[in-house]
Amino acid sequence: MDQKVTIKEVAELAGVSKSTVSRYLNHGYISTEKQERVRAAIEQTGFQSNFFAKRLKTKESKLIGIVLPRMDSVTVGKLLAGISRVLEPAGYQGILLVSQLSGRKELENIRNLQQQGVDGILVDSVGITEEHVKISQEGNIPILYTGQKNDKVPFVKIDDEAAGRMMGAYLREMGHKHAVFAGVTEQDTAVGVDRKRGFIDAFKAGRFGAKVDFVETGFDFLSAYNQAEDVLRCKASVVVGATDNISLGILRYIHERGIRVPEEISVAGFGGYEVGAVVYPALTTVAFDYELVGMKAAQYMLNLLRDEPVQENMEMPLFFVERESVRNLKRDYEKEKPGSMNGLA
Repeated sequence: MDQKVTIKEVAELAGVSKSTVSRYLNHGYISTEKQERVRAAIEQTGFQSNFFAKRLKTKESKLIGIVLPRMDSVTVGKLLAGISRVLEPAGYQGILLVSQLSGRKELENIRNLQQQGVDGILVDSVGITEEHVKISQEGNIPILYTGQKNDKVPFVKIDDEAAGRMMGAYLREMGHKHAVFAGVTEQDTAVGVDRKRGFIDAFKAGRFGAKVDFVETGFDFLSAYNQAEDVLRCKASVVVGATDNISLGILRYIHERGIRVPEEISVAGFGGYEVGAVVYPALTTVAFDYELVGMKAAQYMLNLLRDEPVQENMEMPLFFVERESVRNLKRDYEKEKPGSMNGLA
């Protein structure tokens, strides 16, 4: 029989609905009696020669589910590029589902992908809860997380606390004593807890008078822009956005009010977005290689699927990018001290 047999034809021969055949092909629940009828119809029609029956025979769909928190993000685009560079040559395709920064929706998307019979699931998570751990440990489909860390499940991510410490230590060396950290809620453990904690610890280390205020924003440019008035009200010498996007929103607000950067206030961020290099002044940042994260995550997933050794819980490299948006207060203080060569000039 022609290989282009449809689910409809199989369903008609078995005397069941198309959705019943679909559930059978995706390992969903149907009664034993209907299972036998569908199996017999598949064998009779030669349906096993097509994509779905290949999955039944080999138990491979060559599909990887990808759960993303949002689509309107520079980091997500780079992450997907990295994933595609590894999965496509290996013959895999991705199925994308977006959670809109909702943990509940993220769990729902994972369950939906499990029911669709994908070979594995990559989750750029907003937060790994005990429910995430339960789904990962009880299911027979490998699930790998990026963006967040939990030692009970496989993950690939940058070291957010180390990134925070890197920026905190730099600003301490630049002589800043009062900073504002503009960031997201602690629901996002990586950015809202680890990155912030690393920054505060390094910025205040060994300095009794050092101070860090916190202003909550969203991840998007507009949210940061709208909170910039609260940021300026803190009267700090430097503003640190938890992401470059946040920093750029605040930088725009500052420029509109004629405040000079870095002469009157310094601004820094995290991420290493290309746009940070072309704004004025160019943004000092801790850069992350999100495409590399995607590539490492995809290779990790392939290793899981092939039962090959994996380098578990890999941390990604960090790159400090010093640009013009941060003023060196320590150097300027030395220049302005009475008796200095500059002071006498």
